[in-house]
Amino acid sequence: MRLNALTAEYAFPFALRRHWWLIHSRAKSIFMTTNALPANSALKSVLPAQWKCDFNMSLANKLNRLKKIIRDMGSVLIAFSGGVDSTFLLKVASMALPKNKILAVTANSETYPKEELLFAKRMAKELGVRHKIIRTCELEDERFVRNPIDRCYFCKTELFRKLKLLAKKYNLNAVVDASNVSDKKDFRPGDKAKRELKIRSPLQEAGFTKEDIRKLSRLLGFSTWNKPSLACLASRIPYGTKISPDLLKRVNKGEAYLRKMGFKQVRLRHYNGLCRIEVLKKDIPRLINQRNQVIDKFKQMGYNYLTVDLEGYRTGSMNEILRSTLK
Repeated sequence: MRLNALTAEYAFPFALRRHWWLIHSRAKSIFMTTNALPANSALKSVLPAQWKCDFNMSLANKLNRLKKIIRDMGSVLIAFSGGVDSTFLLKVASMALPKNKILAVTANSETYPKEELLFAKRMAKELGVRHKIIRTCELEDERFVRNPIDRCYFCKTELFRKLKLLAKKYNLNAVVDASNVSDKKDFRPGDKAKRELKIRSPLQEAGFTKEDIRKLSRLLGFSTWNKPSLACLASRIPYGTKISPDLLKRVNKGEAYLRKMGFKQVRLRHYNGLCRIEVLKKDIPRLINQRNQVIDKFKQMGYNYLTVDLEGYRTGSMNEILRSTLK
């Protein structure tokens, strides 16, 4: 995070601004070393209230714990999507291990937006780590195509089996993903595949929540700290509706159009001739104001009816119908 940006956002009395270089350098040292911030650090006294929660023992200890977990593995293959979580994990791994002990692997398939693949390539290059792209073929598995409620299990099994084979080929000790503690709140049948194939989740093991990851990513100047959340394109389709390449392309095309209009976080939930659009709550009035443009585009794409979800964007909204069933 740049110093001038910080100064603009957190206006301090002039007398305290001389301490900015201490704050900025300390933020780096929390990441670069395994030493937690001392409980009696005088630095804490000059931090604004919002930053005191950033520079606390809990967050520093989680980071140190994560680095130790990765270091103890000796070598890792990281399932790398280029999202907030996997980028953070990859960066920490690159500080904990030599670069030749790390391999980032991105899966390319119809369920993964092409622009995200390009982003993952760029991020891996910026981080200076080895990066491989593999092809996954979940759409060749009829169990996945039928789209049952445990669809993610078949997708993750396909992915993790290929990652395990790659790890063996490159003599890497562990295969890890970027699941965090917050992910446990949602229905995730893919976790069964993780357990069966002994895939580890260091962010969960270290106790990191999604908020922790974004907060620390921002503090350390990672460009991905506020990147919109990612999810497999199949998650836009109701359980029981068959998944096809054309349908995934349509969903991706619609979401890409909304992002081009300036909506940062979007989901297009598909219901045959109807679509349910999710944007951030604060963006709903703007979407309504620009409805004619959206209507024209989406009707060209084959949707007869368009709805806006008044609850706004939220992760796992397709799973809400399952909650009463799964209790």
